[in-house]
Amino acid sequence: MTRPVVAGLDGSRESLAAADWAAREALRRDLPLRLVHAWEGLPDDDGDAELPELRAPQYHARRVLRGALDLLNARYPRLYIAAEQVRRQPGPALLAEAENAELLVIGNQGTGGVGGLLSGSVALTVVAHADRPVVLVRAGETVADEHLPDGPRKASAATPFRDVAVAVDTGRPCDDVLDFAFHAAELRKAPLRVVHAWHVPLSKGVPGVEERTRIRTAAERELTELLAPWREKYPGVVVSENLHEGRAAHVLVRAAGGAGLLVVGRRRRRTAVGPHTGPVAHALFHHVHRPVVSVPHD
Repeated sequence: MTRPVVAGLDGSRESLAAADWAAREALRRDLPLRLVHAWEGLPDDDGDAELPELRAPQYHARRVLRGALDLLNARYPRLYIAAEQVRRQPGPALLAEAENAELLVIGNQGTGGVGGLLSGSVALTVVAHADRPVVLVRAGETVADEHLPDGPRKASAATPFRDVAVAVDTGRPCDDVLDFAFHAAELRKAPLRVVHAWHVPLSKGVPGVEERTRIRTAAERELTELLAPWREKYPGVVVSENLHEGRAAHVLVRAAGGAGLLVVGRRRRRTAVGPHTGPVAHALFHHVHRPVVSVPHD
């Protein structure tokens, strides 16, 4: 079964940027795109649509979906795009959509309110519980932002792609995260920047130079060994290993600078729904201005 790239819409600038990013990613992966607008206030097919209080938000929902569909069809005529309004709360609707998606793309800090889809808490809940990769895209993200500037000229679709960056914990490596990152870099013909944050355990007290050097050397060796089979699987991807001392959130926010895409892992949650993504991921979603991909793993 061919899995589509799915984009959630709510009419906000963030969600429109997410839909455009999703369209480009669908083309890169040779997959169809599915646009979804979810709102539990949509009327049933039994005549409720005639209620005056439902007409305005219903028309708004239709305009959001139709406007995005027309825009993306004009920009990407080679892409197959389907669109659907879903009568369901946005969070559960998107989690259901993610089950059959190659990846789900949503806006980072979309609007709430009538006809709104992705408030911050809804987006984080979707990220925390989706069983497929979820991409968060900020408002204003354009095709040029994925590319490097060419000397004094501005970046454009004609210049090479920016690096793909991926966060790696050598103590808890994850094949799903690395496979996504390597594949994304391969699709873009972009370098892959592998980032690992290391620090001296508090139990060590204040370490001397030799102890700090030993810890860093061990981290370098572990990272090189971890990446060896992936370099072999993706021989065309140029990989750089980046180790930085410090806490993961601070290191990754800095390391994402200049990248076109940041890939991070997230352990699957089996508990009740809620917007809990962990402190590192939460910091990245709020402070990284490029698209961030959250890849679930066991």
